Amino acid sequence: MDHDPKPFSPACERNRDPILDVLRRHFADAREVLEIGSGSGQHAVHFAAAMPWLRWQCSDVAAHLPGIRAWLDEAALANTPPSLELAATVEPVPALAPPLPHDAPAFDAVFSANTLHIMGWPQVQALFAGLSTAMAETATVVVYGPFNYDGDYTSASNREFDAWLKARDPTSGIRDFEAVNALARCIGLTLIEDVAMPANNRCLVWRR
Repeated sequence: MDHDPKPFSPACERNRDPILDVLRRHFADAREVLEIGSGSGQHAVHFAAAMPWLRWQCSDVAAHLPGIRAWLDEAALANTPPSLELAATVEPVPALAPPLPHDAPAFDAVFSANTLHIMGWPQVQALFAGLSTAMAETATVVVYGPFNYDGDYTSASNREFDAWLKARDPTSGIRDFEAVNALARCIGLTLIEDVAMPANNRCLVWRR
């Protein structure tokens, strides 16, 4: 009996088109995209197929790379190179590790979905610190997920989701928009749009 090795996320299927609407506007002039935390790989194949002018570079921790490869291999798109192993690390300094290959382009766009509330806050800080060396001089960063505002939840469902996250891993949790935006500002990013998305999520868009 054949077994499909591709992981599958129902959430990716639900949110991919609303996210694509945002990316089409903000990545219209981009050429090199780094996706941080590609997860199952579903977003990558959907967005790369819909935006063929982009070279869509997936990345994630080593454990997720086989599943991403299965999606990329099946889609066989010309604009999806092999995935990179990449993680936010705090030792010896906050950074993205391993270092990007020497021949990696300077990415003029960065995308990440549903990552900040999974990793611990030190790793969120490391992610932004690492972005400063991965981005081109002019770059756009889009981050999708749930956020709190003024220290409060935006919905009862987000409150319940945050409790579930913290019960599973006390270091995880929905992040405060203001704290994340401060990290972005520290690396020269300016918020240009905060887009309300379905299911009480947001797309935050920064430009350098």
